[in-house]
Formats: sequence, C-alpha cells, structure tokens
Amino acid sequence: MIAVQAINMNCVVLKETVERKLLYPYLRSEHGDKTMWQVSPIHGRSYVVGRTGDGRYVVSKGNGLGYTQHKFLYTSEQSADVWGLLLKEDALRDFHCGQEVQALGVKTNHMECVLELDYLIHVAKTNVDRNPFLLQYNVECPYRISDAPFMTRQQITEEVNKWEKMNDKGFDKDYLIAANVLIRNLRIMHDHEVLHNALTYENLTWALELLDFELCRTNQHPYTKEDYERHVCDLYDREIIDTYRNIIYIAGCLNELVDFKQLDGLFLEYGFDLNKFKL
Repeated sequence: MIAVQAINMNCVVLKETVERKLLYPYLRSEHGDKTMWQVSPIHGRSYVVGRTGDGRYVVSKGNGLGYTQHKFLYTSEQSADVWGLLLKEDALRDFHCGQEVQALGVKTNHMECVLELDYLIHVAKTNVDRNPFLLQYNVECPYRISDAPFMTRQQITEEVNKWEKMNDKGFDKDYLIAANVLIRNLRIMHDHEVLHNALTYENLTWALELLDFELCRTNQHPYTKEDYERHVCDLYDREIIDTYRNIIYIAGCLNELVDFKQLDGLFLEYGFDLNKFKL
C-alpha cells in the first residue's frame, strides 16, 4: 500500500449505521498530518483510512484523486463529474443500495456513513460550487480482484485460502469456489430485481465482497430517469456475462485452467442458461 497524506476536515454526518465507530473526514493534502493508504495505483478516489476492532479495513471514497498531484480534476465529458470527487446523490445511492443488497444475503462491504465535508470546490468551467461527500465503509479485504498485478503471490494465496470456508460443494478448484459465490449472489440480486450495473473485477474484493453500488438499481431505489428505468430489464442478461468474465479473470490470476462445461453447468444450476445466448 502507498501512504498518502491527508488533512482532517470539519464535516456533517448525513447517514450512518451501527457499523460506524470512528469518523474519517479526510481530504488528500500534501501538507496533512493524517495518513490514508492507497491500496494500488489504480484506486482513483478510495483509500484505506483505518481498522475496525475486529480487524476489518475501513475504506473512504471521494477523498481526492490518487492518480496525479492534484486533488481534483475536471473534464467536460460529464458536466456533473469531477475526478476524485464523490457526488451527494451517488454517495447516498451507494449507501442505501449497498445496505439493501447486504440484507438480501449477498456478500458485500458493510456501510458505515456518508459525510459532507466543509470544503468548497469551484468548477470554473461550469461556474458550479460543490462540497466533497465521502462514503465510509468496511471490508474484510482491501484488495480488489483487479489489484492482482500489484499484490504478491503470498497475499493472493492468503486470501484464497479463506475461501475454503465457502466451499460447500466440495470443489477442487479455487476459481469454482469463487464462481459459486458470485453466481449465487447474482441469482439473489436478480430474483429481487436488483441491477448492480457495474459487475466488474474492479468492484470485487479478494474476499469476494461486492462493492460500488452508486449505479445500482433496486425496487426501493429505482432510477429517477424514466428512460433508464425502462431499459433495466435489458441489462440483466449483461450481468450474467459480466459474472462469467469475472470468474475467468479470477481463474487466470490463479493460473487455473477453466472447465467451461463445468462452469456452464454451475450457471445452469442457478437458473442461468448460457445456451439461450448462443448464435
């Protein structure tokens, strides 16, 4: 992990759960007296900020951009977005939808709070002033599947060895243990009309926790734009292929050869028939 300096800001707590014990209203600063940890170079705005009493990692999202020397950058492809910043509506959707999905029995991060920092950012090109919002949560493992190139083999092995507790089918390959968890999670979400809408290996930890619900859609939190909501039913099938791709990536990281017939059979066991996509 890479140590990053930060300053402690005044803040307002917008939402919180019983998981929240401490507040970490940190903002990246070269002259700060606080320390955050960037898990790998590809983590743009998420940092490890502490540990819980039972050893879980506390993560904060929206604390400033990790890619450059600048805290925030603006590009005009989306007028509302600033690199390194988390918008209020995205933080709240992530917080609420993440709790809903966890309550269904899906393995996820545990939400702690949403904070508004007392720090004004002026976006000159749009003449808009914004405050940073932080999403704080905790996880078993801070490393995401996509972080594999920046992890040691020992680190990956230590995380994968923990999967044996989830091996209720007696699989002899680690990628199949992961596949069973991920496909089962997908079945639960789709049965409850939940669309995660970002099922990539960037949003899965090596503890197989699902993260990042800011694009998620649930019945309690449907999309506010009618056109987005109308197309939800067309996106469920894409998540089947996304899950398949995540499993293949995990197998590649573990140097395991995939038995596609066995994997397709596991999908079918959970009601996902890949034959219907065959041309």
